[in-house]
Amino acid sequence: MIIKDILTKKNIGNSPEIPNSTKYRILTIYAFSFIMFGLLADTPSDIIKGLYRIIKEPGVLITDYIAIGGMGATFINAGVLTLVSIFILYRLKINIGGVSIASVFLMTGFALFGKNIANIWLIIIGAFLYAKTQKDKFSKYIYIALFGTSMAPTITEIMFSIKQPMIFRISLSIFIGLGIGFILPPLSAYLLRVHQGFNLYNVGFTAGIIGTVIVSVFRSYGFAPTSKLVWSTGNNVILGIFLTVLFVSMIVVGFYLNGKTFRNVRNIFSYSGRLVCDFVTLEGFGPALINMGVNGLIGMAYILLVGGDLNGPTIGGILTIVGFGAFGKHVKNMTPVLLGVFLGSFTKIWNINDPPILLAALFGTALAPIAGQFGWKYGMLAGFINSSVVLNVGVLHGGLNLYNTGFAAGIVAATMVPIIEALRKEEI
Repeated sequence: MIIKDILTKKNIGNSPEIPNSTKYRILTIYAFSFIMFGLLADTPSDIIKGLYRIIKEPGVLITDYIAIGGMGATFINAGVLTLVSIFILYRLKINIGGVSIASVFLMTGFALFGKNIANIWLIIIGAFLYAKTQKDKFSKYIYIALFGTSMAPTITEIMFSIKQPMIFRISLSIFIGLGIGFILPPLSAYLLRVHQGFNLYNVGFTAGIIGTVIVSVFRSYGFAPTSKLVWSTGNNVILGIFLTVLFVSMIVVGFYLNGKTFRNVRNIFSYSGRLVCDFVTLEGFGPALINMGVNGLIGMAYILLVGGDLNGPTIGGILTIVGFGAFGKHVKNMTPVLLGVFLGSFTKIWNINDPPILLAALFGTALAPIAGQFGWKYGMLAGFINSSVVLNVGVLHGGLNLYNTGFAAGIVAATMVPIIEALRKEEI
């Protein structure tokens, strides 16, 4: 039994230390929950047909796989990719920490709208080849490889949208896919300096720049990938029930693993969230899991309260908040960002429940460290500004970077942080 694996009582936050094997089992159970939900949602024949449609779909932003392949195929795709991520980490003997959990849940979330069982591999292999050329262990770059699959739609866009012979499309897909994975590690390490860790989606910022370069070259040859909007509706009840069970279970399991207390959970709220802020290491796996469940409920409540839809993209955003609930986000630092987007709806030309704005709010919590470091007013301002920036940067990469808000957040953080620090210095 998972609970019986608790053996010792020491870590930095004085929470029960949870064996690595237990963490892997819990993550695996959550992966299988998506697969089970998918199997219950559709018939086997519909699931197979749906998976085929998902694989063939380029997947550029915003492509809701529920609308493309059906709910069953979409959730099985998400569950399988989650298992793949967990298996890779396991084979590399990774000790599960906050960044591990964030990378796994990001894979789960984006497997609902852009990543699939066919288009992620070239980028991962590219990062592996980079590790080999540097004579480093692949484990050093595995998180960048997993996060870097945000560029996966590039592979399917080339394979299925360019009007060229098959051999050319295959060769170009392989070259570009491996190339993306190969250059992500050095670029992401360098670009972290630009926003100084105040954008939690650093690889999204890096991928946005890479995507901008790739699309610029594409356009010079007459090929222009464009963003689109495929958006399912009408599933709030069934998906709301599934998510509620999922997030409540995290709180319950975390509570049990934490010695049947909420000890150290409040400590999480004291951290700014600025990279690198690993709640699992700092306060323990149990408190981090509780924080993840709370984050998920907040994200879901936000979507429902503003009249939005629970579907592939919005659940992807919610699961991103959940994953980073172990690596930088908590109610105190992300709520101001959500409020900033909400306030923007009163003065800007868009509605608060427009699809791009729903995603801007959820994914915009990448800027939570600004609120955590400088206060809620700056957090609200960051959300307010980012909701405008995110609507205009997608054209640069043509929707090929699934972490579009991470790209926008990097720009906003790089602009705001130096100004904030200068103003605060003058105040002192």
